[in-house]
Amino acid sequence: MLSQLVYVSNRKPNCTEAEIEKILASCKKNNPPLNITGILLYSDKKFIQLVEGESKVIMELYDKIKKDGRHANPMMISLNPIKEKSFPSWHMGSKKLPESKVDFKTEITSEDKGIFESILSGKEENGERVLNMLKKFF
Repeated sequence: MLSQLVYVSNRKPNCTEAEIEKILASCKKNNPPLNITGILLYSDKKFIQLVEGESKVIMELYDKIKKDGRHANPMMISLNPIKEKSFPSWHMGSKKLPESKVDFKTEITSEDKGIFESILSGKEENGERVLNMLKKFF
């Protein structure tokens, strides 16, 4: 079953920019044969990732992420069946978020700011709202 998983985790101090490049290189190599797509937003302190693919495959990937020494306190925000991928051609799109101020490419309401803060804290559970918010970064 085609599914979409979103999680948030803390970025450990040992996860340098070079480590981020390793993560993205690994995605470029490993995701196409597994038919995994998605996006990774990261700051100096947080990761927010959305992955899409067959449910079993993305759950196996999430299990690996939970054991990855570059992440702390991973928290699944949503896991939902989907009819089609939101990022079908991105084996892993990425964007670094500034620590002090998030630069939204669209107008953002106070409600959206609240949703984003809920995502960062792992409290947002509405998968559709999470997806809509993450799309605003791309």
